[in-house]
Amino acid sequence: MPNDAVTWKSLNAPRSLSLIAGPCVIESEQLCMDVAAFLKKACSRLAVPFVFKASYDKANRTSAKSFRGPGAEAGLRVLAKVRDRFDIPVLTDVHTAGEARSAAEFVDILQIPAFLCRQTDLIEAAARTGRIVNIKKGQFLSPNEMGQVAAKAKAAGAKKILLTERGTTFGYNNLVTDMRAIPIMKGFGFPVIFDATHSVQLPGGGGDRSSGQREFAPVLAKCAVAAGASGVFIETHPDPDNALSDGPNMIPLRDMPALLKALLRVSDAARGS
Repeated sequence: MPNDAVTWKSLNAPRSLSLIAGPCVIESEQLCMDVAAFLKKACSRLAVPFVFKASYDKANRTSAKSFRGPGAEAGLRVLAKVRDRFDIPVLTDVHTAGEARSAAEFVDILQIPAFLCRQTDLIEAAARTGRIVNIKKGQFLSPNEMGQVAAKAKAAGAKKILLTERGTTFGYNNLVTDMRAIPIMKGFGFPVIFDATHSVQLPGGGGDRSSGQREFAPVLAKCAVAAGASGVFIETHPDPDNALSDGPNMIPLRDMPALLKALLRVSDAARGS
């Protein structure tokens, strides 16, 4: 089982670049195992701290017909298996205070989705579990406003907080990323993660689903690392075009090693290594 202190130290290291990555949603146990095995091997070769992510329930979907995942009970069992088999920390979204308490028994990092980043009860419940809490900046918030969100989590007892930039609403069906958000949020005293794949999402752009521009995810990820991001959050899949959620903005799994190498070169240059 991963050590919480070691996980936090690696995510908070000033001269390292962490990766939070995995499929958008748990489509099957085998998919999670395959992706985790591939990414752990790639990250081990490059000495990149790695956190596996996948959602057991995509509660915020464009259409009621969209695939949401296996649900909490089955999904948390899968994440626990990934955690134990590969000895890596895992992250998942939680949507209610009750989910935060139950998920904390199985995962290392509780993620507050962007649309829920102002939900006080949820943030406080996640903070009280003692787990690392990753709070995504709402598409409707300025980076400065995230200072109040982080303060809310800290006041509830959270000692290990991550803040994640994932783009800002820019008109209909579009997001933009202001790289000033990274140093601004770092100024609150917490590591800042950049969500490269949700930042290129086109919300609702596919009619009954979101669309995306995955070709720009590597570009934005490099910019974020240069701007000082402590890590990158990337959703990846062996076959994004046939993924059950967020396929248009996910990066093909086979492309991840080359992207990681490129991000490390940017990180080394930005940090003067």
